Amino acid sequence: MNALASVIEPAAYRPSDDEPFMNERQLAYFKGKLLAWKDEILRESKGTVTNLKAETENHPDLVDRASSESDRALELRTRDRQRKLISKIDEALRRIEDGSYGYCEETGEPISLGRLEARPTATLSVEAQERHERRERVHRDD
Repeated sequence: MNALASVIEPAAYRPSDDEPFMNERQLAYFKGKLLAWKDEILRESKGTVTNLKAETENHPDLVDRASSESDRALELRTRDRQRKLISKIDEALRRIEDGSYGYCEETGEPISLGRLEARPTATLSVEAQERHERRERVHRDD
């Protein structure tokens, strides 16, 4: 059986620096974490669609209508951000399958387990991310 096909429930295990980096167990753990996150986002999205369909009523009061439209716009922006996040989750799942997950795209060095725990879609180490953000600030200031 392919170990990458298995999934470890995040509550049952925590990756540790005492074990080999990105071993089968860690990969299965992060795969489970990513899949659970994606499922949660998709469930929330279905609820949003249902709520938006239900809230198509006309509000006779202009203030109520404006408030409703503002709420709807905020909800749609949130869903758009989550759609982009699902894309990043899918990319991380592909990296798990191809063996590149957990390694910095810029340096090839391992990304810390703490960073991956906090941001499982991370593609850069903390140091590489900081360099990237500094370069971005410099170019933005030009």
